Amino acid sequence: MKSFEQLGIHPNFVKGLNELKIINPTEIQEKVIPILLETDRDLIGQAQTGTGKTAAYGLPLLAKVDTNVNEIQGLILCPTRELGQQVAKQLFKFTKYSEKIFTEAVYGGEQIDKQISSLKRPTHIVVATPGRLIDLVKRKAIDIRNVKTIVLDEADEMLSMGFKAELDEILSMLHSVENKWLFSATMPTGIQDIVKKHISPDAHIIKVSGKNIVNNKIQHSYLVCEDEVKFSALLSLIRSEHKNQGLVFCKTKAATIRLTKQLLSKNLLADCIHGDLSQKERDKAMRAFKNGSAQILVATDIAARGIDVSDLAYVAHYQLPENEEYYTHRSGRTARAGKEGLSLAFVNPAEIKYIRKYERSLGINFKQVRAI
Repeated sequence: MKSFEQLGIHPNFVKGLNELKIINPTEIQEKVIPILLETDRDLIGQAQTGTGKTAAYGLPLLAKVDTNVNEIQGLILCPTRELGQQVAKQLFKFTKYSEKIFTEAVYGGEQIDKQISSLKRPTHIVVATPGRLIDLVKRKAIDIRNVKTIVLDEADEMLSMGFKAELDEILSMLHSVENKWLFSATMPTGIQDIVKKHISPDAHIIKVSGKNIVNNKIQHSYLVCEDEVKFSALLSLIRSEHKNQGLVFCKTKAATIRLTKQLLSKNLLADCIHGDLSQKERDKAMRAFKNGSAQILVATDIAARGIDVSDLAYVAHYQLPENEEYYTHRSGRTARAGKEGLSLAFVNPAEIKYIRKYERSLGINFKQVRAI
């Protein structure tokens, strides 16, 4: 395994990484960073959430910025406000010991006038959700004509959220772009269409397997129970964790709302996030969870993108996810920064086959819990 310095990362960035306890490059970082540092070219990276994609593209992007040129040189598109904020925060931390590289995050649900004002400051990199970026371009509040590098982060999620037309529009605006880097967990037809239309045919293609990417500090467990006793089993888990915070996942908005009401009826400090909430409501729920006034946050998969709460003791899969990529994303919310965490799935007898499938495809072992 190579170090970040051996991959070509500047020692000042490495110092910032060390402070974040990011010491050894992940597989995607080891494969992608040397290519992106070496030359201007397009790249397609297929890797699941939790593999370290932000550093894989973020460090080479930072290295390409000319701090003497006061214009937007890098553009990162993200599916959600939360992920955009998280990416911008990471880039800021990477540059703690280097020359000042200024990053701004712009997204829907926030006052646009405030973001327009922020963009008047020196800005080298913009992290944006597609809809808000187009709005800012139409208002002539942002100039992306000199962008040299564009990153599409979690491209499949942007597509599933209905941003295909916006992605086409943005990519068509970038006449000076030298690097198009697309990262996606899956490659559905819509992504293939974007690749065919906008990405160079000789682009590097890097694919990282799903195996060995799940944090080994997470204890993966499952409890077999019939659906009618699942709520009681969840209550047992919450009570066994005392005042520890946990994240509970459901597949649908309706199930998320229903479960939250059930938890509140038991006088538990619960809140929820799902796609129908306004940005103000989402922010309120996230603030309550981050400051500890909510003990349990119930969430749908897409709504939970970008959640980064330290000291999260457990993740509960009240309903199994649609696919294994979502399982990785869910379970990765716990056991942050070297700590240990629990990922517990509640399954009925017919769903045990999915646990076996996760074991094979993700290379992890699940422990069966008989009782909590």
